[in-house]
Amino acid sequence: MRVAQIQGLRALAATIVVFFHARLVPGGFIGVDIFYVISGYLITGLILREIESTGRLNLSTFYQRRIKRLLPTSLFVLFATALISWFVLPVITRDALGRDLFAAATYVSNYLFAWWQNDYQNLNATPSPFIHYWSLAVEEQFYLMWPILLIFLARRGKRAIVLGISIVTTLSLALSIYQTQSAPIWAFYSLPTRAWELGIGALLLFIPEDIFKSRLLPWLGFSALLVASFNYNDNTAFPGLNALLPVLSTGLLIATISVWPPIFNDLSNNRFSQWLGKISYPLYLWHWPALVIPSSALGRPLNLIERFACIASTIILAHLTNKFIEEPMRHLRIVPRKLFITALSTTVVSLAVAFLITTTASSIISTKGGQSFTFDLKEVTAKPAVYDDNCHVNYGETKSGYCTYGDKTSSTTIVLYGDSHAAQWFPTLEKLAVEKGFKLVSLTKSACPSVDAPRPDQGAFKNVHCEKWRKNSIARIKAIHPVAVIVSSFQYFLPRAGYSDREKWWSDGQKKLLTSLKGSSDHLIYLSDTPRPLRDVPSCLASRDSTRCDSTEKTSVSVVKGFQVIDPTPWLCTSYCPAILDSIVAYRDASHISVAMAEHLSPEFETALVKNGLFA
Repeated sequence: MRVAQIQGLRALAATIVVFFHARLVPGGFIGVDIFYVISGYLITGLILREIESTGRLNLSTFYQRRIKRLLPTSLFVLFATALISWFVLPVITRDALGRDLFAAATYVSNYLFAWWQNDYQNLNATPSPFIHYWSLAVEEQFYLMWPILLIFLARRGKRAIVLGISIVTTLSLALSIYQTQSAPIWAFYSLPTRAWELGIGALLLFIPEDIFKSRLLPWLGFSALLVASFNYNDNTAFPGLNALLPVLSTGLLIATISVWPPIFNDLSNNRFSQWLGKISYPLYLWHWPALVIPSSALGRPLNLIERFACIASTIILAHLTNKFIEEPMRHLRIVPRKLFITALSTTVVSLAVAFLITTTASSIISTKGGQSFTFDLKEVTAKPAVYDDNCHVNYGETKSGYCTYGDKTSSTTIVLYGDSHAAQWFPTLEKLAVEKGFKLVSLTKSACPSVDAPRPDQGAFKNVHCEKWRKNSIARIKAIHPVAVIVSSFQYFLPRAGYSDREKWWSDGQKKLLTSLKGSSDHLIYLSDTPRPLRDVPSCLASRDSTRCDSTEKTSVSVVKGFQVIDPTPWLCTSYCPAILDSIVAYRDASHISVAMAEHLSPEFETALVKNGLFA
């Protein structure tokens, strides 16, 4: 069943997703949700019409249609993306490239991506050119299981179908709301937390047409989609309750097609919109690698003109793919057994290619131009020992463990307190703890600054967990009563909505930190933030002239009175901040200094501590 207005909705969904990833529409990720509602509506209608007309559903034929519709295009884009990435991207990305290709070639990539990303927020991470295949995996899992459920329900009559779909939709929505708060990455990627969106589309088939006759309803649905597109952003907890707005709005637009105002029909039924709707599937598949690969190859974000050029290339690629692959394969007559064998074979080939790409990876990097230097990427990107010891607290956790190092019998204790920008100094302090014979207690948590400034929730980060962890850490510091507390924080976090003055937000947070620590130690030392790299330094060194990687910016020192202050910037910068300092790669990513650099700076750190009255 091809409805012109639904084709127009497909065009809208694809457009806002593309614009979202091109950083033009902040909430454009809801385009995926629009697709899900449409899919639930169309596929359920197709299945139920066949059952009603023939008394049964031919599962083999159903799966054949899905394979011919989805697999050839997805595999073509997959192989083309892999080939281009292999040639264009740095050799150091090939491990991740092969791994992600393996995930995308399977039908459970959404869970693999969720599993791999369910970790400390890596500020340097080069986006995978295959990550968008997660949504395709969700649909494939839906197509695999949904017809079996409908066959089971259909045997018990229409009432059972409506009740069954309603129960699945309700349970899925409840799980989505719960997991969006408790495990947001899994909520975003998994079928059980997305199934309700497809279920809403399915339930539209059972709503009497005369209920939605008001001509105001299409305007309401379209307006709500605009609100979500331009008011949602990366900080919006999603899917959960926030997904109700785009999902119900899409459902409303589908249910009111018969009373759409002329302008809606004109916008959706014209040749351009219909063409965009027709190529929406390859458009979705091509747009992400078309935006990510150039950005990754250049080692920087794309500017506005470059983003529009990538969008234009996406449209051209999508049109050609639709014309020469999608449509021909869709109408190709092929023996079912041969089709299934071909589908299985191409999947196996994809996995083999993924393995081969991984075998070409190398962690040994020789820099080009500037400083002639060779380094092992695995060593440079290694994180401090507190990560492996589970002493760098992750999202959702509110209390640090024992986490004591150095001379554990010493009566002299120093506490390191803060986020990952405090943890990056752990190697320095651990080395000094061993040399100077003091006890080091490490209290650090991902994305949770020691500065008591409220942050907006973002993905797995929840400010309430951060606040509880701070409270527990401060209580422990007071109980220890250390000789010194060294606090440090990433200085570039954004404030929660409602703070017009960012500087005041940050200084107010420092004042709260100072007040909470007063009386706990004789030395409250604020270690100012390290210089800020503008790109992933190891990746930059692996792919371009090393002088172009010396783009790190100095961080201003802004600390309220009451703290003793240490500024590490002079240790890492002169007139500029080099990527390689004293034959050491200075940064392990686009944010943190490397372990080797932290250890190398221990003499400077010791001198600074002595100046502040320690080790006298």
